[in-house]
Amino acid sequence: MNPYVLAILLSSLGLGTTLTFASSHWLLAWMGLEINTLAITPLMAQHHHPRAVEATTKYFLTQATAAAMILFASTTNAWMTGEWNINDLSSPIASTMFMTALALKIGLAPMHFWMPEVLQGLDLLTGLILSTWQKLAPLALIIQTAQNVNPSLLTILGVLSALVGGWGGLNQTQLRKVLAYSSIAHMGWMIIIIQYTPQLTMIALGTYIIMTSAAFLTLKMLTTTKISTLATTWSKNPILASMTALVLLSLGGLPPLTGFMPKWLILQELTKQDLPIVATIMALTALISLYFYLRLCYTMTLTISPTTTSSTTPWRTKTTQTSLPLALSITSALGLLPMTPTILMLTT
Repeated sequence: MNPYVLAILLSSLGLGTTLTFASSHWLLAWMGLEINTLAITPLMAQHHHPRAVEATTKYFLTQATAAAMILFASTTNAWMTGEWNINDLSSPIASTMFMTALALKIGLAPMHFWMPEVLQGLDLLTGLILSTWQKLAPLALIIQTAQNVNPSLLTILGVLSALVGGWGGLNQTQLRKVLAYSSIAHMGWMIIIIQYTPQLTMIALGTYIIMTSAAFLTLKMLTTTKISTLATTWSKNPILASMTALVLLSLGGLPPLTGFMPKWLILQELTKQDLPIVATIMALTALISLYFYLRLCYTMTLTISPTTTSSTTPWRTKTTQTSLPLALSITSALGLLPMTPTILMLTT
């Protein structure tokens, strides 16, 4: 892709998200989301592969549907209350419709079906943008309007997403689909706590972005998209393979890694809010998710000789890719747990 075109598209992505962050009027927020969608569409279709084009079409149609619903909800709210301000979402019909549209935008269950299919058709860097940056603007709107939405709806969306994210990833052989279901599960954890302490949602989002970036950049460095080829990475780069196993366990939420921090704080807050059953269900869904991360770790670090793999062992060649972002994200994904008190102090 032409570097000038790429610069325009990436700056438009930044502009769209910033516009949504800064807006207090519904139309401006909607415009930011639309700029975001239109900027990432050419990035998704840049390889002109039939799967990439199909993924782009699916993504565009779901995002356009969600955008139309947001416009409809905001118009309904303005019609009923005479207010276009984001914080004045007092109509229950409009707030439910709006929450459903934003859930479709970020891929919360049961509006998640597009997410694995779209991510499967993309290359790893565009998939990383879709899994991290594209979640920021809708989540900012959800945080602003969470107090006006029915709490039961948010709890149902959160529990369902955590369940579906764990369950859906169990039987996958494609790593991008595994990461898509991982994304759905993490979004569930963020949504479940958003009505009680939005600061914990911010912490969970930050750690999710760090861990997902580490996972995607590792797969890009190893040029791997299937579990079967993951088994040969040990011979190619032993240190990176062992680090990646730890990153996957961090995504699963095991102590003493960074991924344990948001889960621990969210479960603690749910029990404080007198919701022990919801906390127990969320902890059990984390166990389901942990199973498929452990499966990836097993394939990556334990299936070496004499176990035979169907894939050919790659040469250990020097890579030309920049490894600094990967090193930073892996370090952050593994070692931020001792910083928990500092992070809590800065956010609350």
